[in-house]
Amino acid sequence: MKTNDVILQTATKVVSLVIVLFSIRLFFSGHYYAGGGFVGGLMTSAAIVLIMVAYDMKTVRAMLPINYRILIGVGLLTAVSTGLIAVFQGDPFLTHYYGYFDLPILGKTSLHTAALFDLGVYLVVVGVTMTIIQSIGESE
Repeated sequence: MKTNDVILQTATKVVSLVIVLFSIRLFFSGHYYAGGGFVGGLMTSAAIVLIMVAYDMKTVRAMLPINYRILIGVGLLTAVSTGLIAVFQGDPFLTHYYGYFDLPILGKTSLHTAALFDLGVYLVVVGVTMTIIQSIGESE
């Protein structure tokens, strides 16, 4: 059963964009403040779920043709690979490295391998959350 709720769909376009932008901000601030890959992934999943509520599953699959199970694997591979970088350097697993770089637009910026680990966590959380929600939504 498809409903035509124009107000909900219009509001969802704006609100989901705000949620995704906030989740990106939480992701990048996670190394220094509260946030990180887990919370950012949950916020992104919340935005996708809001889109699923406003539209239907078929429309969301057409808008976001993502296999969330593959996303879980990519996230796990990213997180584990980040930890293995330290092992190959002779340090303990998950030892993080950082450096300061002068980037063209941002200026002097610190880049951390912890951000790569958080990216892996972010992808795993989005993948697992959306796989669970889609499984629940499909079982009618």
